[in-house]
Amino acid sequence: MSNLSGNWNYPTNIRFGAGRIVELADTCKELGITRPLLVTDRGLAPLDIVTDAVASCEAAGLSCTVYSDVDGNPTGENVDGGVAVFKEGNHDGLIAFGGGSALDAGKAIAFMANQSRPLWDFEDVGDNCLRANLDGLCPVIAVPTTSGTGSEVGRASVITDTDTHVKKIIFHPRMLPEIALSDPALTIGLPATITAAVGMDALSHCLEAFFAPFYHPMARGIAVEGSRLVLEWLPAAVEDGSNIEARAHMMAASQAGATAFQRGLGGMHALAHSLGAVYNAHHGLLNAVLMPYVLKANTSAIAEDAAYMANALGLGNSLDDLIHWILELRKEVGIPHTLAGMDLNDSEADRIGAMAVDDPSAGGNPIQFTADQYAHIFRCAVIGNWP
Repeated sequence: MSNLSGNWNYPTNIRFGAGRIVELADTCKELGITRPLLVTDRGLAPLDIVTDAVASCEAAGLSCTVYSDVDGNPTGENVDGGVAVFKEGNHDGLIAFGGGSALDAGKAIAFMANQSRPLWDFEDVGDNCLRANLDGLCPVIAVPTTSGTGSEVGRASVITDTDTHVKKIIFHPRMLPEIALSDPALTIGLPATITAAVGMDALSHCLEAFFAPFYHPMARGIAVEGSRLVLEWLPAAVEDGSNIEARAHMMAASQAGATAFQRGLGGMHALAHSLGAVYNAHHGLLNAVLMPYVLKANTSAIAEDAAYMANALGLGNSLDDLIHWILELRKEVGIPHTLAGMDLNDSEADRIGAMAVDDPSAGGNPIQFTADQYAHIFRCAVIGNWP
């Protein structure tokens, strides 16, 4: 195995490699953090990887408190609660530690701790980000424990508004963590089912970024490499969770996807965000199931680019070749073929279609689907028919 470690500076400072969690306390000190708030989720909080991280900070003379009131799809209430803890503890920095939910919540908490406006005033609509008070924003260290969302290298958080049952994207360039401490060894204990779902989420980011109708050649290139890493390493990571080489490559694929989707996302995410808000279903698994149906619905706009991607990955020369690989990959790693396999039905199809067309991700889809078209894609994904 080659040396899969290094310090990278795109799009933020990334310190990558197995075992690098030992640098957490020194990283805090480097950023001037003496009283970090570590934000994680309820399931992760009692595990050794979190308690060991807290202990290492305290052994280095840092006063570290844990906030773990974070749902699988983080809510505005989760963020508000974290802001209250941050202020009460007079914290001066934040460690976002976990999967996409904890990372998104942590970034939002750090950002909102300094704002006088409510969270939803910073939804990624128009020039809302210009409302932010940027004086005294605290530094954030992101520590991913899954390889899917890539939130550690992102400038936004997806937070559910429980009043409207809508997922909203909270965005500001300064939400990008100062340092991503990326240790693939922290993903070793991740179950195969979750490894598969989050790995397919990384692929969804790469593919939607690649097919987005915007000019960003750097992101397009990163999307191809991220997809290649998934092709070569996701099955190995699912088959043997202790394969550190596979785990490292999948963490890199996750960060590639999140970097690439600066170019845009699309219909997979427009539907997944809507379904996640209504049904509280796993985001990565939703994208994994929706993926081929949305690609098929986009055929008229992506056939040429799909041929390029299929060729680059050594799969063939057409969209059908690309979709065939996705179907075989999903079968190999245990992803259900339909949303019915996730115990979802299409009784809310019209509502989901209306929500999807209003989701910010819809703007990056190669075809601007109507609400009825999104509802149709959703129904097809429930029963397993091509749109």
